[in-house]
Amino acid sequence: MSVATKSPSLVRAAARAPRRLRWALLVIGLAIALWLPNGLYPAVAVDMLCWALFAVAVDLLLGYTGLLSFGHAAFWGTSAYATGLVAIHLGVPFPVAVLSGALVAAVLAVPIGYLAVRRTGIYFAMVTLAFAQMIYYIANNRRGLTGGENGLQSVPRELFGLDLTDAYYFYYAALPVVLLGLWAAWRIVNSPFGRVLVGIRDNPARARALGYPVHRYKLLAFVLSAFIAGLGGGLFAMAHRFVTLDTLHWTTSGKAVVMVVLGGIGTLWGGVLGAGLLVRLEDWLSFSGFEAVGLVTGGLFVVVVLVFRRGLWGTAAELLRRRSGLRRVRGGEQG
Repeated sequence: MSVATKSPSLVRAAARAPRRLRWALLVIGLAIALWLPNGLYPAVAVDMLCWALFAVAVDLLLGYTGLLSFGHAAFWGTSAYATGLVAIHLGVPFPVAVLSGALVAAVLAVPIGYLAVRRTGIYFAMVTLAFAQMIYYIANNRRGLTGGENGLQSVPRELFGLDLTDAYYFYYAALPVVLLGLWAAWRIVNSPFGRVLVGIRDNPARARALGYPVHRYKLLAFVLSAFIAGLGGGLFAMAHRFVTLDTLHWTTSGKAVVMVVLGGIGTLWGGVLGAGLLVRLEDWLSFSGFEAVGLVTGGLFVVVVLVFRRGLWGTAAELLRRRSGLRRVRGGEQG
């Protein structure tokens, strides 16, 4: 049989293989998500969900738009405070409070993003960091609203009369919100809008020459990223039932960036992997009584950057692509 007559079947097989792999990974991921609070301390499992949303939000901006933000803690923390205030004063179901907090974060991102996206590189990072520190300062001084250094305490988590005081049950109540947030991020990057963002990331001058309003696309990506980060921040407030200034500190933004780099920039799901690994590692080290947690996590970060240049998820995906490519070449040669 000639290569020419066999090539259509090879093409169909090559197209079906990645699709099967994606479905297999989806099933495995859902199975792990459903099992997680049974294999780990439920509160740690909830933290993994929250940080996964935050890391995916950062990757949406960094990996697909090319904008490194050191100020995303402003949206994570603002949403946490807004969610807590809505839950305390209005007593609404926790998904409504979380959505309210995410919307507040998205609204806050509009003026910040409008000014920040006109800069690139380190200048963009510094502008976002400056705004985040401003929000931190305001939250620290508006003690009547935020509680200042004491933060918001006794945040209720209601859901139509269900008892969610146990972190185990809250995990499964929060999981649909997290899955919707992850689906939204996936839909964004796989839409025509997401492809334009990648084009802007790779060559903004060419995108501008083709007629795309580059700043508007960047601003919309910034706002969408803030909304997803806000979902994570709101759930974090509900999970811990209190909100502190740490949610607004710049180190929180840095932690999310580390998660993205560990998993792989521009992979989306690498942020989920990086968040899970880092949260689990920090919990294990703290439980073991090890005080220099930052020393270990920093060392891990350096190793991953030097050995896995594309991150853990990105490196694994690249190896799979090379393996499938070799199989196609061998199949063509045999034909």
